[in-house]
Amino acid sequence: MFLKKLKKHKYFKYILNPYIAVFIAFVVWMLFFDDNSYLFHRELNTVINEKKSEIELYQSEIEKDKKDIHKLENDDNLENFAREEYYMKKENEEIYIIEYENKPTKASTNE
Repeated sequence: MFLKKLKKHKYFKYILNPYIAVFIAFVVWMLFFDDNSYLFHRELNTVINEKKSEIELYQSEIEKDKKDIHKLENDDNLENFAREEYYMKKENEEIYIIEYENKPTKASTNE
């Protein structure tokens, strides 16, 4: 009964054409089952886009680091950096570190 209704449908004769049936099977195979399927390529494209964004991030960090290195070529800036970041001091000099309760520390802001 169902097959009789299906055979009377106007598109059924086109779908049963062997060339079209093979073409549809080929398209389904290429989209879903093949090693180089559309789904696999879509997944690879998302990975490529993620890697491109990582490249942009690292390039911007490299530019920032180059600017920082250029600043540290001056002896005064180098001394200032060493004092602030590594708490270095000159001989016969004392350093007092004042920590506030509300102010976040450098270690917690970098994480």
